[in-house]
Order: sequence, then structure tokens, then C-alpha cells
Amino acid sequence: MRDRKIGESGETSGRRARGELESGVLAALWAASGPLTARQVQERLPGDLAYTTVLTILSRLHDKNTLVRHRAGRGHVYAPVRDEASDTAQRMHTLLERGSDREAVLTRFVSELSEQDEQLLYRLLGEHDGHPADEGP
Repeated sequence: MRDRKIGESGETSGRRARGELESGVLAALWAASGPLTARQVQERLPGDLAYTTVLTILSRLHDKNTLVRHRAGRGHVYAPVRDEASDTAQRMHTLLERGSDREAVLTRFVSELSEQDEQLLYRLLGEHDGHPADEGP
């Protein structure tokens, strides 16, 4: 996804939306079977990103404690701290904590779930309580 900012000439700038590069780098690392070098990450990303740009994004993610890095030869290899599901759950939790009305946020979230996701959530909540979701408390 790219921000389609329109300049004075009327042309779009093609700038990426905030966080898009970080998301792409994380997706490449989650899809990998093990840690990757910056060059390997660069090769897995669409477009023609500069190697230094990829290094910058990897460093930022490392500074945010989203990635771990280990020395490999003259460089580093990078791996995500958490898997994709754990990372997404953590971000959802963080957003929920920021809201001033937790009940309103959860109500809106649940009301916008698909029927399939709603049934899955209901089942998971039942399992979390220690009994099947189709039985009463």
C-alpha cells in the first residue's frame, strides 16, 4: 500500500504508507525458515529497495525489540522475536489499552466480525473457560 500524495504538479508521489516497509520486512522474516541477512530480506521484498534502506528498517525493528540479530561473518542475521500471530495479538492488546472506553472498543470489534470469526471467537472463549463453548457455564 502506498500513500498517494499529490504534489504541486498534480502527480502522485508514490510514497509508502507509514509502517509499510517494516510490515514487509517482518512478513519476509516470518515466511523464512530461519534467520536472514539484510541481502536475503532485500531479495524477498517487492520493488527495488536500496540495501541501505533495508538495513535501516532492520535496525529500527531491532531497536524496537521486534527482531533479534546475531553476528554472521562480517554482518548479521535477523529473526523476529515473536511469530506473526503473537505479534498481531500484542499489537491488538496495545491498541485496546490505549482506548478510553474498552467496552465500546470491544463491542465495535465484535460487531464487525464476520459470522465465521464470531463463531471462532465464541469457541475459543469457551475453551479458555475450560468447557466446550456449546455447553452452558
